[in-house]
Amino acid sequence: MKESRLLVLFDLDGTLVDPAGSITGGISAALAACGLPVPAPADLQRMVGPALMTSLKDIAGVPEDRVAEVIARYREGYRASGMAQSRPYPGIREVLEQLRAAGARLAVATQKPEPLAVDLLRVQGLLDLFDSVNGSPADEQAGAELDGKRTIIRAALIRHAGSFDSAVMVGDRMHDVHGAADNALDCIGVAWGFAADGELETEGAAAVVHSAGELLTELDRFRVQERTCANGSL
Repeated sequence: MKESRLLVLFDLDGTLVDPAGSITGGISAALAACGLPVPAPADLQRMVGPALMTSLKDIAGVPEDRVAEVIARYREGYRASGMAQSRPYPGIREVLEQLRAAGARLAVATQKPEPLAVDLLRVQGLLDLFDSVNGSPADEQAGAELDGKRTIIRAALIRHAGSFDSAVMVGDRMHDVHGAADNALDCIGVAWGFAADGELETEGAAAVVHSAGELLTELDRFRVQERTCANGSL
């Protein structure tokens, strides 16, 4: 039986790593330091996932000419303490190790600036488990001009072209579902992230899992289905 080669794309914050308040708290601190209003907690939660520049303008209402200032304050605090405060979600490391042992290729697809994503994964001891890290440009302005998650996922697929037979996205927000769909991929939603109740189901996630164990089971089922299809049994 021919083994189907699977590429699994993972979102970062809210999927692999629990920011432990470092993102929402860091945004609040940066806004306050710049003398700008701090959004309500629910709105701060919604700011985790999209590009930071976009969230600051669309959700926090930061004027265009103040966005760069707020981002600089936020990044300074995040590098100083936020990355160290974050933690991999329970069981995630074991999921990644088991997927690699089974022959899957693993990649990160995040709207976080790519150099910052690499640094975070290194601090959390996860970097060596991934074949690539795909994120926004270091230039926040250039990152804001990307077409959401679509462009980042497409770049990851191109980067790994020829090394996989099928691919699936794993993420915690609607942006992951939409970006996957725009690239003709299924998205498995994780319920431990930052999505509002029912968001992932409503936006079309192929499945929603509530633990690392459930995620591994779902990915194993996906691998079996793809392997069956590859052998013409369906």
